[in-house]
Amino acid sequence: GTACPAGKTVQAAELEDITFFWPGQVQPTLRIPSFSLAQGETVFLSGPSGGGKSTLISLIAGILQPATGSVMVNGTRMDSLPRASRDSLRGDAIGIIFQQFNLISRLSMLNNVLLPCRFSAVRAQRAAEKDGSPEQSAQRLLEALGLGSELWNKNVARLSVGQQQRVAAARALVGAPPLIMADEPTSALDADRRADFLHLLLRQCAEAGSSLLFVSHDAALADMFARRVSLAHINRLHDGVCS
Repeated sequence: GTACPAGKTVQAAELEDITFFWPGQVQPTLRIPSFSLAQGETVFLSGPSGGGKSTLISLIAGILQPATGSVMVNGTRMDSLPRASRDSLRGDAIGIIFQQFNLISRLSMLNNVLLPCRFSAVRAQRAAEKDGSPEQSAQRLLEALGLGSELWNKNVARLSVGQQQRVAAARALVGAPPLIMADEPTSALDADRRADFLHLLLRQCAEAGSSLLFVSHDAALADMFARRVSLAHINRLHDGVCS
C-alpha cells in the first residue's frame, strides 16, 4: 500500500480489501473493498439478521481475523497483531455493547461497569483523569444513564432488561474508548425505550468524543445518526448486483 499522506487524520476504524470466510465456506461472508468510521462519527449500519453485521463487528474488534485485507483501529493495524496484543488493543480502544449484554451475573452493577478499567490501564487512567477515579467515572455514567446510587450494588441478574442494557452501555463507555460498537442492543426494548436509550448513548459518545458504530435491522432508528450505511452497500459479494 501507499504511505499515508502527511496530516492524514487517524480513523476510529478503517477496513481495506477485506474478505472473510467461515470454515468450510467457498463463498466469503464478507467482501468489503473499503469502509471507515471517522473520529467522533456516528454511523448506523443496517442489514438483515444473519447478514454478517456481527461478523463485521468481530473483525473490527480483532475477535475474528480476515482472510485478506487490513483492519485499522485508532491508527493501529489490528489484524496483523498477535492475539494477546489484539486483546490489549481491544481493551484500550473499543467498547462493545453486545446484543445479549454479556454482563457478569455474579457482580454488582458498579463492578460490571468497572471491568474495562480492571483490564485496561489506559482506560483506567482516562477515567481517573476525567472524574478523579474509575469508580467516580462509572458512577457518573450510571447517573447519566438514569441508574441512581440505590442500584449500584445490586446484582445485575436482578435488574430489568432496560437497566441491564444501560449497564452494558456504561461499561462500554467507561474510560472513553475512541470506538464504541453496539450490536443490536435495542432488540429487547419497546419503541419509546429504544429512542430514550439511543439519546442517552449518543449524548455520552459525543461527550467522550467516541465514534459509534450502531448495528441494527431497525431502520426507524437511523435518522438519529450522522451517517447511514447498509451492509449490502459495503459488502460487495456480488459486484454490480444489489443484494
